[in-house]
Amino acid sequence: MTRMLFVNLPVTDLTRAKSFYSALGFVNEPRFSDDSGACMVWSEAIFVMILTHDKWRTFTSRPIPDTGSSEVMLCLSCENRDEVNALTDAAGSNAGTADINPSQDYGFMMSRSFADPDGHVWEVMWMDPAAVSGEAPAQETA
Repeated sequence: MTRMLFVNLPVTDLTRAKSFYSALGFVNEPRFSDDSGACMVWSEAIFVMILTHDKWRTFTSRPIPDTGSSEVMLCLSCENRDEVNALTDAAGSNAGTADINPSQDYGFMMSRSFADPDGHVWEVMWMDPAAVSGEAPAQETA
């Protein structure tokens, strides 16, 4: 079986969260969605499970952090700089907060971040494939 990543996130408003992630290009998988949660697909290997607080509490008794807290920052790689900018801008235009952390640009790599409506922080980044493969040095060019 292919290794896959399932990110589980508690959300206050499931409809709003589904709309937010759909606006960023995630696709709902109805076979794994119901009134208490939705499976939002980013790729063949990455799935985000957005769960109502009641559903979340069936998995853990640990408290749900408030929207101003940061427990983890999730990172998605993008095909190019334009996709990084498009995702971050779409987040800011759809009830999220764009550039929740300072953007970074090292020439061979750049990133921006956003928070979803429930305060979950995402970083979106692009890295020059030549730097990833070792064909070019991973050094700051700007």
